[in-house]
Amino acid sequence: MKKNISIILMLAMILLVDGCKKYLDYQPQGALTIAQVSTPAQVDGLCTAAYAAIGNDFWDGPITSMWEYGSVRSDDAYKGGGSVSDQFQMDVYEQFYLLNPTNNGAGNDGFTSTWTRCYGAISRADVALRALNSMTDAQFANRTKRIGEMHFLRGHMFFLLKVLFNQVPYFDENATDAVILKTSNVQYTSDQLWDKVAGEFQVAINDLPLTQPGEPGRANQLSAKAYQAKVRLYQAYTQDASHNVTGIDATKLQQVVSLTNDVINSGQYHLNDDYAKNFLYGYDNGPESIFAIQYSINDGSVFGRLSMSTSLNYFAGAPQYGCCAFHIPSQNLVNSFKTDVNGLPEFNSFNTPGTEMVNPADFKTNGVDPRLDHTVGIADHPFKYNAAVPYEHSWERAAGIYGGFGTMKELQLATCACFSKVGPFYGTSVNLDIIRYDDVLLMQAEAQIELNNPGAALPLINQIRTRAANSTALLKDANGNNPSNYRISTYQPGINIPTWDQATARTALQWERRLEFAMESPRFFDLVRWGIAAQTLNAYFAIEKTRHPFLTNAQFTKGKNEYFPIPEQEIQFTNGAYTQNSGY
Repeated sequence: MKKNISIILMLAMILLVDGCKKYLDYQPQGALTIAQVSTPAQVDGLCTAAYAAIGNDFWDGPITSMWEYGSVRSDDAYKGGGSVSDQFQMDVYEQFYLLNPTNNGAGNDGFTSTWTRCYGAISRADVALRALNSMTDAQFANRTKRIGEMHFLRGHMFFLLKVLFNQVPYFDENATDAVILKTSNVQYTSDQLWDKVAGEFQVAINDLPLTQPGEPGRANQLSAKAYQAKVRLYQAYTQDASHNVTGIDATKLQQVVSLTNDVINSGQYHLNDDYAKNFLYGYDNGPESIFAIQYSINDGSVFGRLSMSTSLNYFAGAPQYGCCAFHIPSQNLVNSFKTDVNGLPEFNSFNTPGTEMVNPADFKTNGVDPRLDHTVGIADHPFKYNAAVPYEHSWERAAGIYGGFGTMKELQLATCACFSKVGPFYGTSVNLDIIRYDDVLLMQAEAQIELNNPGAALPLINQIRTRAANSTALLKDANGNNPSNYRISTYQPGINIPTWDQATARTALQWERRLEFAMESPRFFDLVRWGIAAQTLNAYFAIEKTRHPFLTNAQFTKGKNEYFPIPEQEIQFTNGAYTQNSGY
């Protein structure tokens, strides 16, 4: 499917060009009506446009990479940029202050634009589904399969809305404009809304083939099962109004185990042999990628179909870059990669003030997990696997405020054939994975632990750690040496860890998710799911404020900051049909 991305982009532009701000008033410019769509090719074009919509974003209101909402709002990253006021809305997100439904903190709409873009993408799926429903299988041989794909895409967008805003209006392709205008965001309980999202993926499971050979960008039955497992895992954690976990639904966890087993046992996916291949040009749609947003370059369009949600994150002073140094790894995150003499995480002492890893020598005297150098730009360490381009502090745009380290995973070298400058920003054609196989392994491990089967989780977590230990070949400096003291081991109860009970396994799982997906955005949403966002982030702020004064105002309010407010413009547009989230 990636090789056909230029066709996808042209059809998306011809059939459905985004045109307005409020989803309820969503009337795409130049859009075809259902009456005008009468051939299989035209209907297929609507489906293609729906695929394009899930990647149609920019850093000012992302729906692809969630770095602004999941990394910057967690203990993984600082906002970065040229000053505290640069893109001030992100400072508001990071410190959880001044945030309200009408003012995101700056001129950019931020989460309000994200709301709009999510519902814009849902609108495209709905248009395609109405067209598909007007045809028969005899008229369009791929009809059932495309219906499954549209439900998958719609489920993906509703999942994002759910984890960002919690209570959101849900409707399907059969709802009229009048019905949508009156649809409340609290018509369903949280649990019922999760069921609606899971139902989208159930339709996809029922309608989609196991795989789609030759079209890796399309959803298939296994990607739908993986995503449904993710939905059920989130849903399993029952929470009260203050987002305290009051119980964990064993039935939902069993569904997670069953669904992930189907993916694991299919033989269609496996871990890449090197962790680096998840973040490098040339490995798109590899064995670890279960579903990804497809991008392209030099495809006949003006700029190409580029990933632009992370376009602020390149360094200001690095060779051939010039902007903008956002998304900076926190000192807390860097320290979390420390390992003890047994090669296991330093769970209790990793962030002790005075023991920080700051200077190049610190990464030699401490043992570290190799995933550190895949994730963080460190002075004198190779940048993006290029020993000839070591990371330099001079690249840091506001070193006195955010300086010390740089982001890495989402960036590509300026010499990459995938790289392009778009105005003052930078984009690449490297895919953005929505679900990877490593996530599937850790979802099952988490479910097994909460079902009190920690033994079943052990080999799953150890698969991840074994791959990390084997991912050092590209991490060599100019002399062919490792820039850090890599020291990592699997968990071996009775040998390097006293026991492997539920509590120990839970700690290991939560740590493993942080290290494996560091700077990729899941961190904040994991903390909310586990009900520990407030305690984790306020403990983080207490120490981090002593290192970085810009965090002076940082304070997470439990029962409020787990979710964004419902945008006030949407409440006004529906004449008050929506109920505002608690605390706003």
